[in-house]
Order: sequence, then structure tokens, then C-alpha cells
Amino acid sequence: MNILMVLTSHDQLGDTGKKTGFWLEEFAAPYYVFKDAGATITLASPLGGQPPLDPKSDEPDAQTEATKRFRADAEATRALAHTHKLADMKADSFDAVFYPGGHGPLWDLAEDKNSIALIEAFSKAGKPVAAVCHAPGVLRHVKAADGKPLVAGKRVTGFSNTEEDAVGLSKVVPFLLEDMLKKEGGLYAKGPDWGSYIEIDGHLITGQNPASSAAGASAVVKMLGK
Repeated sequence: MNILMVLTSHDQLGDTGKKTGFWLEEFAAPYYVFKDAGATITLASPLGGQPPLDPKSDEPDAQTEATKRFRADAEATRALAHTHKLADMKADSFDAVFYPGGHGPLWDLAEDKNSIALIEAFSKAGKPVAAVCHAPGVLRHVKAADGKPLVAGKRVTGFSNTEEDAVGLSKVVPFLLEDMLKKEGGLYAKGPDWGSYIEIDGHLITGQNPASSAAGASAVVKMLGK
């Protein structure tokens, strides 16, 4: 079971002067779901090397058992510091792809041609494509084999408008994820704010928020029959 995890390389929170990046819990929880299932995990990002960590996800109140395990895991921290370049990744080398969130992907991965082509290749091959929290933003320009948006007519979820309002960034993000998924024809649904909620439609798996990360990863493992 070879799984590719794709992280953002973007570290600027719009014009606020504040930093963003990937959300630690949304990387750590799935990483250990995959690792504990015996998967071989490859990490990639648009620029390669160390992806930027959203500093808020590193604050004490954002820590979980998975993030604590990651901080004590020299092998995992070393792998994260040396992610591969996304342009070098090929779908036929992996069984599934997983995108952790954080606000960063809304700026870079949503518009990244390599990421778009990679997801389209995974989808065409019938391999699981999973994204949680803000990472479903990477589906913005992805097309299905018929040329329609990949999310069109599919049950999807992602960081909700009410959750974005709650963190005070609705006027900062380049687009509201919930609105984008609906605009592209997705059948958007959500659970209570901050609770675990995922949608599975065919080989597409989406999670609503950080609390949904482990469930999204577990769905990938189940889909692969492991």
C-alpha cells in the first residue's frame, strides 16, 4: 500500500502579514493511520523540502495524541523536512493520494497544474483521492474524464462557511471552500462545526475539518482493502 501525501508550500495568509501553511493535526493524524496500517508513505509539495507549518496548529491547545507522536518521531520529522517535488510524482506509483489542509492549499495547490493533473490521473485510474478541511480546494479546477468538474454531482464536504466565519478569515481567503464546491456542482453537505464529518462518493473522500482527518484516512485504508 503506497500512499502519497501532498502538502502546501504556501506560507502567506493573504495580505494580513501573518503566516499560514499546512495544519499539523491534518497531517499527523492521517500519517499515523497510514503508518499503522503498514503503508509506505511518500510526502510531496510544490516546492519540495520543508512545507510551512501554520503556526496556530502548533499552539498548545491544538495538540493531539497524533501531533505529540509526530514531534517525538525522528523518522517522520525528517521525512517532512525533505518532501519530494510534486512535479516528480506519478499517479501510477501510488495506490492513493491524500491532501492535508490548512489554509495554504487555497493559494497554491488549488491552482497548481501538477496537482490538478495528478488528481485527474488518480481519478481516471479509479484510485482513492482524499482531501480534508481546506484541502478539498485542490479540486477547484480538476476535471472528470467527461470534461465536467470532478466534484459535479458528487457528495462532498470541506471547511464550512460558518467555520471560516468563526476563525475570522472569510474576507481573507481567495475563495470560500463551501461556495466553490457548490459552484462546481458538488453536492455539499456538512456536520456540526468542528465535529468529525466525511463524505465518500466513489473514490473521492472529503473531510470537513481537522477533526475529520483520521476518519478520512481510515476511509482510504478501508477502500484499499487493508
